[in-house]
Amino acid sequence: MDEKAKERLKKEAAEKARAAAQRKREEREKKKEESHDSVSEVNQTKDDVTSKQDLEKQKAAAAAKAKAAAIAKKKAKEAEGTETEPTSNQDLEKQKAAAAAKAKAAALAKKKAKEAEGTETEPTPNQDLEKQKAAAAAKAKAAALAKKKAKETEGTETDSTSNQDLEKQKAIAIAKAKAAAAAKRKAKNANESGDSEKAKAIAAAKAKAAAAAKARGKTTQAKETEEPEPITPSPQQPILDRYLNIVKEHYKDDILEDSYINRMSKHVPTIVVKLEHYYSLALLFKQHSGLHFEFLSELHGTDFETYMEIYVHLYSFKNNQSVALKVKMDRENPRVDSIASIWPGANWPECEAYDLLGIQFTNHPDLHRIMLGEDWVGHPLRKDYEPYDVEV
Repeated sequence: MDEKAKERLKKEAAEKARAAAQRKREEREKKKEESHDSVSEVNQTKDDVTSKQDLEKQKAAAAAKAKAAAIAKKKAKEAEGTETEPTSNQDLEKQKAAAAAKAKAAALAKKKAKEAEGTETEPTPNQDLEKQKAAAAAKAKAAALAKKKAKETEGTETDSTSNQDLEKQKAIAIAKAKAAAAAKRKAKNANESGDSEKAKAIAAAKAKAAAAAKARGKTTQAKETEEPEPITPSPQQPILDRYLNIVKEHYKDDILEDSYINRMSKHVPTIVVKLEHYYSLALLFKQHSGLHFEFLSELHGTDFETYMEIYVHLYSFKNNQSVALKVKMDRENPRVDSIASIWPGANWPECEAYDLLGIQFTNHPDLHRIMLGEDWVGHPLRKDYEPYDVEV
């Protein structure tokens, strides 16, 4: 809708509201006048009743006074009559006539006075009521005019304020729309710039990655074409070779599964012996004059899920050399010869391996649990161990 149409609608609505308010005022004034008329009628009836009662009281009082005066005069005349009877009769007649005349005159005077008072009292309430009605009507008219003027002024003020509010709201809405449009433009520009920057960064990263991949491909190709770098021999390799030569001299058959230098553990020479030759090889490493490993520094077992293994670390103080001896066994029935008779220091480590892994050491002098009780179910270092007591 146009602004002119909106203003017309507003004016029509304001005129309708004013007409409705004026009707309400006229209805209120009519109700007030009717209430005033009813009150004035009640007051008139009350005044008429009171005025009639006062007239009756005055008449009764005048009659009582006249009777009292007549009785007093009669008594006085009777007393005088005893003295002068002939004159008394005449005087009595005269006095009676005079008293009757006086009484009639007094009654007439009282009646006139009462009528005059009645005529005076009757118009006064009517006059007061008329005055009160006129005053009330004047006050009502003045109040209605004042209210009408106040409402008209309020209507003009509200119209002007409403127009001002509409103008303000329109200006605020336009400003908000402009700010939102500017923010959108900025966001679009920022997104476009950010997208372009991101695209540039992504392209640069891709280019770098491609260059790095090309360089790596070139290096790998160069490495493939080149000969592999030779592994530097371990300084302990001659010692391991000497150990192996001694073993070959004493055993015709091949009793070893593997032999290598453990570069992850200080290049310790490591020999893996077959299960049935474990004890005899350990005895050879202890008694041979060229080996002479008189000290057992470590013995422990390991569960590799597919097999069990015993690791023994030996040291020769005479030659200042070390060797690691390993033996593998079946996981379902792990059993191996005890070397506690060769190195007494293997006694407790073998008991520990029995306690925690369940490895049986044959010919052990006293194989028992040293950490858990004999009634303990299972072996905690096994990979498939499930505690029998859930609370533990």
